[in-house]
Amino acid sequence: MNPENAKAMAEFFIPIVAQEVEINVRVFKAVPEEERDYRPHSKSMSALELARHMSLEDVWFLQAVIDGQFGPMPPQGEDSEVKSVADAINLYNEKMPALMEQVKSLSGEQLTQEVSLLGIFNLPAIGFLSFMIRHTVHHRGQLSTYLRPMGSKVPQIYGGSADNPMELPDS
Repeated sequence: MNPENAKAMAEFFIPIVAQEVEINVRVFKAVPEEERDYRPHSKSMSALELARHMSLEDVWFLQAVIDGQFGPMPPQGEDSEVKSVADAINLYNEKMPALMEQVKSLSGEQLTQEVSLLGIFNLPAIGFLSFMIRHTVHHRGQLSTYLRPMGSKVPQIYGGSADNPMELPDS
């Protein structure tokens, strides 16, 4: 991949990242705080654990693209800075806009640098934007299936839901 392609990919991916964050916040807002410990199975993450994981990891992925390396994984347990679903929303609101702007300002050369995900696999830095999007969509899909059993409604994600139908404009 050449630097010009990497820069074009960043310009393509950043609006998608912004859209996914906005959708994640809609799903997070639908999680009743009193049901945040809900999990459909003992092997499943709780609603709070999913919101925590998604928000912390999204920040972590963007920071790795900016830094050209992954720092330590963010704490995911009780010692995490995300202790409620509202904290996950606040983390997004506080950190994601500035991180996305920093990614936008990276050079094509910086975006083509190979980055190792904790020695598991390597990608050019720009590849981790795509990976991040797929990661967050995967976990949001899990969390969105929790909403109705928790007594909540599923918000619009990429279009209407049975709980929040899409309204078409008048012709």
